[in-house]
Amino acid sequence: MELIVRNAKLRDKKYLVDIGIDKGKIIKINKTIQNKGLKEIDAKGNLVTPPFVESHVHLDSALSAGIPRYNESGTLIEGIEIWGERKKDLTKEDIKENAKETIKWLITNGVLKIRTHTDSTEPSLMTLEALLEIKEEMREYVDIQIVAFPQDGLFSINNMDKLMVESIRMGADVIGGIPQIELTREDGIKSIEYIFNLANKYNKLIDIHTDETGDDQSRFTEVIAKYTILNGMEGLVTASHATAMHNYQNDYASKLISILKRANINIVTNPTSNAILQNRLDGYPRKRGHTRVDQLINSGVNVSIGNDNIMDPFGPLGKGNMLQTAHILLHTAHLSGNQQILQLFDMISVNGAKTIHADDYGINVGEQADLIILDAKDEKEAIRLISECLYVIRKGKVISQTKPAERKLELGGKIFDIDFKLP
Repeated sequence: MELIVRNAKLRDKKYLVDIGIDKGKIIKINKTIQNKGLKEIDAKGNLVTPPFVESHVHLDSALSAGIPRYNESGTLIEGIEIWGERKKDLTKEDIKENAKETIKWLITNGVLKIRTHTDSTEPSLMTLEALLEIKEEMREYVDIQIVAFPQDGLFSINNMDKLMVESIRMGADVIGGIPQIELTREDGIKSIEYIFNLANKYNKLIDIHTDETGDDQSRFTEVIAKYTILNGMEGLVTASHATAMHNYQNDYASKLISILKRANINIVTNPTSNAILQNRLDGYPRKRGHTRVDQLINSGVNVSIGNDNIMDPFGPLGKGNMLQTAHILLHTAHLSGNQQILQLFDMISVNGAKTIHADDYGINVGEQADLIILDAKDEKEAIRLISECLYVIRKGKVISQTKPAERKLELGGKIFDIDFKLP
């Protein structure tokens, strides 16, 4: 065997196992593998899982915070304005350089599957062209799915809808939308109809930025669910953000969630960006700004997590760490129950894989050997510590290694090693 990972803690096993890998595939999982591997890694009882899934990020704007200026108000509207200014001087080389660096960060943090939303209202479609090139250049190391995203709306500016058709012809994997930014509610509904018609014509998945606002009268998520059911596209459609749901009257929210369950809609929440951008006009008390994660999960709706913005006009911080986003959501969404913490881990792994329709995902004999080893014994410790990803393995090859920080504490002449783990 080319590689054996020994003493691995899998999520579905109470005992440690050895994982045998050859020719890029997992070929054996046993308590003990007697064979010797050409290379062996001792996981030391740490958690070994399939790679994290980044189900919502904007790689075309990543690492551009402060260019041409910072978002001082912290609002979504100012972020869109700044990105519009940025596009005037943007080059394909700028996009590719920043996007590639961001992808490196994501990989090092254990992400090997990415869905990126790419501005498809830039007239030359240079942004999309850049990401399509990166997708091909990075194919050996990471799976990238590209959403044609009409950042400025489909019908708010003449001929924007035609750019979506061209985006699909160029190679976009998923059709996006943003109905709440259209000039009227009627145009928002028209944009959703248009997106579903395109998806049916070109056999594409759908992922729409919907109701990304604190306005409790923004109600496009129900329209998306309706067209999902009418088109028989259950399971193929994602509603990203849906933050207005936070502010809906409870009776209406309950009805909407039941419809989302019926339509088998995937929901993506983006804890950092939603917390920063939403409910800025509330004054006090301020709402938390994200969707109803706990109620959605309890109703059986698939919910996953995205970083959304990594150092760009919409969010000035971030380093592409999925555990960090889960850690933040635990606090802001009141998901501190023991079972809820396990659900949070699902939201950055198996739920994300379901959202993007990832193939060959899991640690099972016969599947592609994509896996990560975390510096943690279980999911709770990983989220609590925002643990380092010790190893990232892609197709049976180690492509990233991280050494945790070493801390020495001297008290009363004695030296203590501190790792913040329970004894």
